[in-house]
Amino acid sequence: MASRSSIWFYVFISSLIVAISVGESEKEFVLTLDQSNFTETISKHDFIVVEFYAPWCGHCKKLAPEYEQAASILNSQGSPVVLAKVDANEEINKELASQYDIKGFPTIKIVRNGGKSIQEYKGPREADGIVEYLKKQSGPASVEIKSNEDASTFVGEKKIVIVGVFPKLSGSEYENFMAVAEKLRSDYEFGHTLDAKHLPRGESSVTGPLVRLFKPFDELVVDFKDFNVDVLEKFIEESSIPTLTVFNNDPSNHPFVIKFFNSPDAKAMLFINFSSEAIDSFKTNYQEVAKQYKGQGMIFLLGDVEASQGAFQYFGLKGDQVPLIIVQTEDGQKYLKSNLEADHIAPWVEDYKEGKVPAFKKSEPIPEANDEPVKIVVADTLQDMVLKSAKNVLIEFYAPWCGHCKKLAPILDEVAVSYESDPDVLIAKLDATANDIPNDIFDVKGYPSVYFRSASGKWEQYDGDRTKDDIINFIEKNRDKLSQQESSSSSKDEL
Repeated sequence: MASRSSIWFYVFISSLIVAISVGESEKEFVLTLDQSNFTETISKHDFIVVEFYAPWCGHCKKLAPEYEQAASILNSQGSPVVLAKVDANEEINKELASQYDIKGFPTIKIVRNGGKSIQEYKGPREADGIVEYLKKQSGPASVEIKSNEDASTFVGEKKIVIVGVFPKLSGSEYENFMAVAEKLRSDYEFGHTLDAKHLPRGESSVTGPLVRLFKPFDELVVDFKDFNVDVLEKFIEESSIPTLTVFNNDPSNHPFVIKFFNSPDAKAMLFINFSSEAIDSFKTNYQEVAKQYKGQGMIFLLGDVEASQGAFQYFGLKGDQVPLIIVQTEDGQKYLKSNLEADHIAPWVEDYKEGKVPAFKKSEPIPEANDEPVKIVVADTLQDMVLKSAKNVLIEFYAPWCGHCKKLAPILDEVAVSYESDPDVLIAKLDATANDIPNDIFDVKGYPSVYFRSASGKWEQYDGDRTKDDIINFIEKNRDKLSQQESSSSSKDEL
């Protein structure tokens, strides 16, 4: 039987172990940055990852535990990679927001060399994936391939990789290749070798210098010999978009879909049910059209209706319109042909290229009644109600299916009620999935997006907390007090 003293010793040790374990579990491995330490922290790290978040952001909340776990894993492995976070609502001014291109939450940036290089984080959002991605990003921009085994591991069947073949690992071509690898490393994997015989595809007797791009589509391998940095970068970007991008539920296609939508070229998108009996004839005809116009400022996507609901919501399309083709240009113009026949694809695209297809404007019907506190704006009333309004206007661009928008709706109602007796302020909303938005004025990349226009025409995007008081404070800070000025002017005239 244990003595009283041994029992107390056991209890003490157990408590100490619990205290230590609790302390360890509560330790945060993600650095918290604010205005007082942001610049100093960035400047003293060669490689730091910074998450710009908002406390109210659901995606940020979901990422937080994964981000913290990744930081803990990297710390336990002795990695020099540092993960940090900063409340962008409270701690980031407009200058830093512009420098780090913060347009939504979370925004994650890889910052190198004390802030001299800022790149977008384009990796996974779960802990293990974050760790593996950052290990690659913190290593050399290009890895040397010294054997067939190295090459078989490096060159996969479902990804794009770029390999430089050189007679020696020096010289201007090699240096330019490495500069491009450093610049594009967040998008692609780069390797270099002294012996093309190690590579699984392509002519094995070449000695270089040349760049060999491997891809899982079209011709599978492409060689290129121009080492001008800008030309080489353009070659990689253009070669990395398939002649025909396939948008379905296969995750291996998703990186190419993202690149498609990020391209500045005009985008032709054919949507059809992939289980349709006509899919083969549509795909064959569309593939030929894509080949015909490749390299002419137009890219092509074939989308399965089942996987493309997000695109349908964005463009305001309906399932009973398929098969349909829609073209969107860089300036936001849209051209549509619905209920399409397979053999009509080529003639319609040709008519579009020759300017014979009229653009269509997407707008909901003007509401017959608009007497709720938050006024409804559609594309056909945007000009008069907002762009040329003599009032101070706060307008929300929303999507009906967006959870954040649904959460904001009653708050905007309260704000609107507060201004019902103020003739100078209008609170409005526009369904961005059912109406066209002028891209030269609004940069709507997520929902909800809230903009404020003062009566004198000054625009500002609202990115503060989504509370009634914060929104009202923002309006009061940025509004023009028109009625008071007019009253004052009238009083002086009377005197």
